[in-house]
Amino acid sequence: MKILIFLLFPNLAFAVNLMVCNGDFALCAASGAILTGKTIRVDGKEFPEAMAVCPVLKGRSLADSDLMKGSCKAPPGKVWSLFSADTTYPQAPDWTPVTAKPRQYTMTKDMGMSNMWSFICDKQPKKVNGVTLANCYGPVNESPWNAAHLVPGTNIITQAPIEVLYPVGGNLP
Repeated sequence: MKILIFLLFPNLAFAVNLMVCNGDFALCAASGAILTGKTIRVDGKEFPEAMAVCPVLKGRSLADSDLMKGSCKAPPGKVWSLFSADTTYPQAPDWTPVTAKPRQYTMTKDMGMSNMWSFICDKQPKKVNGVTLANCYGPVNESPWNAAHLVPGTNIITQAPIEVLYPVGGNLP
C-alpha cells in the first residue's frame, strides 16, 4: 500500500504502512479538538494531546498499520479514528449528515491542528440524534505522514469549520 501513497504524493520522502479496515470507526475529518492538558507520544516524540468528538460510522476505512500494531480490532467500548472517502456524514453541532467541505489553511502560532488518524477513541454511551459519538485522543501539530513536529507556516488540509482552534487534519506533503 506504500506505493499508492507515493503515487498520490510523489514528493513524499517517507511512506506509511496502510491497511484497510472494515467495521465501526470514528471519522474525525470535520471535527475540532480541545487540549486535554496531557501529552501523547508518537514514534518516541512527545506532543500536546487533544480530544475531538467524532461520529462513529460503519464500513471500509483506511488506517496506519504501524500505529495500530497491524490490527483493526479495537478493545471493547472503543473504536479507532480512521480515514474514509465518505463525503456526507454526521457533523457537529447537531450531528446530522452534511456534505464535507475540505479547506486548506496555513498554521500560525495561534492556529494549530490535531491528528486523530489511527488513534484510539472512547465510545460515548448515549447517542445524539441517533448517532454514536466517540471521544478521540491524538497529538497536536503532528504530521500523520511521519510524526514530525509541525511548525507555523505549514499548509494543512481539513474538513473542520474555520472557527475551531485545533481542526483535525493533516499537513500537505
